[in-house]
Amino acid sequence: MANVLRGIQEIGSHAMDIYDYLLAGIDVRVKEYPLMQNPLPMSAILLCYLFFVLYLGPRIMANRKPLQLKEAMVVYNFMLVALSIFIVYEFLMSGWATTYTWRCDAVDTSDSPEALRMVRVAWLFWFSKIIELIDTVFFVLRKKHGQITFLHIFHHSFMPWTWWWGVCYAPGGMGSFHAMVNSSVHIIMYFYYGLAAAGPHFQKYLWWKKYMTAIQLTQFVLVSLHVTQYYFMDTCDYQFPMIIHLIWIYGTFFFVLFSNFWIQAYVKGKRLPKVDAKQCQNGTAVYTNGKHHENGNGLNHGATNGSTRHENGSSHFGKMKKA
Repeated sequence: MANVLRGIQEIGSHAMDIYDYLLAGIDVRVKEYPLMQNPLPMSAILLCYLFFVLYLGPRIMANRKPLQLKEAMVVYNFMLVALSIFIVYEFLMSGWATTYTWRCDAVDTSDSPEALRMVRVAWLFWFSKIIELIDTVFFVLRKKHGQITFLHIFHHSFMPWTWWWGVCYAPGGMGSFHAMVNSSVHIIMYFYYGLAAAGPHFQKYLWWKKYMTAIQLTQFVLVSLHVTQYYFMDTCDYQFPMIIHLIWIYGTFFFVLFSNFWIQAYVKGKRLPKVDAKQCQNGTAVYTNGKHHENGNGLNHGATNGSTRHENGSSHFGKMKKA
């Protein structure tokens, strides 16, 4: 027994050494922002999110009627449109439209106004993912449990967790390109979802629903092409190649999933039958959390409110459309 206890203590000691080592690498400029001192608060938020959407929320709503949240969803979606516009603008002004080459751009670790501006928008991009957890809360409160797929949960929980580390270590540089592109896509995506949430009277303005998936696919292609440059450069002084590897993996993963959705929805034409006017009026068939769904099984998440939407609407490859 003594040997077992000693072994547990050694494992715990090594784990704490690794934890301290990881915290020591966090950019000191980022630590000034909320939830960035260590990963515990962020992890607690995501665990509470999982607990609510997977257990507590469904139990609370089990014997209750679905909530009608039309006004809240309209405000929520258009608020995220405004936030996404601001994030894209700040990314451009803090490097991408000023000093960056769009190739091998290192993280500026100085305290220059432009570098600090990049740190701020990198944090804001990550924090927007915490706000987007409300996407799933809407699903739960409106009892749209079929939209809460594994990939939706993955996108809304694991992705923000990894992004937290990315912002802590590399707030800017080559690795921030995907964040800027993702926010650009979210401007279009949340605008679409805002109109969809407004009700059937706005359906005539949603003729471009099909192109949401095309926009998502374009996003993944652009992001993957950008980071792929890294593997063909003779030299590159970007400080965190691991982030490049993860971005490439995520981009490829979501491209495959969205391509499959495109084939199923638009090539093979697998869609739901048309619903009657009464269904449209009460929003039970067409509008899910403000998203207009292609097939009702969550693939159109329409990432990561109707996210993964995306991503990001997004094929409910977990709001991937928001990826």
